[in-house]
Amino acid sequence: MTADDSFGRLDDDDYPAYTMGRAAEMLNTTQGFLRAIGEARLITPLRSPGGHRRYSRYQLRIAARARELVDGGTPIEAACRIVILEDQLEEAQRINAEHHQGLTPGSTPPAA
Repeated sequence: MTADDSFGRLDDDDYPAYTMGRAAEMLNTTQGFLRAIGEARLITPLRSPGGHRRYSRYQLRIAARARELVDGGTPIEAACRIVILEDQLEEAQRINAEHHQGLTPGSTPPAA
């Protein structure tokens, strides 16, 4: 992999670019919180060759939403379930909108 390949991945929302410590710092939370939402199967961080957890930007957004709910008094297990359901609803709405536009899921509209 070249340096150019690595820089290109930084724009990828699914690229696991952040260590647990950096992720916790960015979310202003604890590493224990990240472990807890991992145990609740909200997010599953990838592991480095050394076994360290690595998080993507997408996972950090999911974790931030869970933290927002927990900070509001929702138990962590319930917060994780809410975030999962919100994510599923968003995906279903996207697919439904594509269907109503005459697209198959994942396709692009014809050129005008």
